[in-house]
Amino acid sequence: MPGPAADGAQVPFRNAKEEIRARVEGSEAGGGQQGPGARGPRQNIVWRNVVLMSLLHLGAVYSLALIPTAKPLTLLWAYFCFLLTALGVTAGAHRLWSHRSYKAKLPLRIFLAAANSMAFQNDIFEWARDHRVHHKYSETDADPHNARRGFFFSHIGWLFVRKHRDVIEKGSKLDFTDLLADPVVRFQRKYYKITVVLMCFVIPTLVPWCFWGESLWNSYFLASILRYTISLNITWLVNSAAHMYGNRPYNKHISPRQNPLVTLGAIAGDATPM
Repeated sequence: MPGPAADGAQVPFRNAKEEIRARVEGSEAGGGQQGPGARGPRQNIVWRNVVLMSLLHLGAVYSLALIPTAKPLTLLWAYFCFLLTALGVTAGAHRLWSHRSYKAKLPLRIFLAAANSMAFQNDIFEWARDHRVHHKYSETDADPHNARRGFFFSHIGWLFVRKHRDVIEKGSKLDFTDLLADPVVRFQRKYYKITVVLMCFVIPTLVPWCFWGESLWNSYFLASILRYTISLNITWLVNSAAHMYGNRPYNKHISPRQNPLVTLGAIAGDATPM
């Protein structure tokens, strides 16, 4: 399941085939290919992501020290934002747009898109696209977060390197026209950066400050930074821990597992390995 993009700046919106073709051409310039005699895929590190994720997690560790100084309503608000974040991923990008598990009318789709922007794990189109590729080519080089490459890679390391060429090439064979046909998906993608700033950082920070006098410092670090970091890692555990630890009640010969701790963290039982 996706997190913040590992491929640098977001490509301007276009139709699915054009976008995937552009990514394939970009990968030919050095995105995870093997050279002659190479022992494995060349790792092209995205240093921007390494630095930003390191700073984010340092900020989250610092946030823990602020918990005793925060007002109870601020902690409840941070948890409420976490629940909204989880819904944007589980009920929205995952169940609705990736798997088409149910149908949703416009008001619900707008709500889920807003919650998905609060999650800041790539826009709906990119999240669903990568997730479908993951299911189609699970645990091969075409899987964006291939668990066979180890816990660290499947958890967060896949965001630190360019995508393997197979992810882009084989992903180009899948059909994403249903995603592009949804005006909510198109709108969120077009204005993704603006909606992320508002939903993931500005609103969670301003509400405690405006309504019950919490300090901006506590509001920002607890309702934005700590909440965001925890939600990211719970999402990533579905890619990593739930592919390595737990029971396999349906098929003993596959890697994905039922992990009760990951299920609890992902809320609503939506921790089926993604």
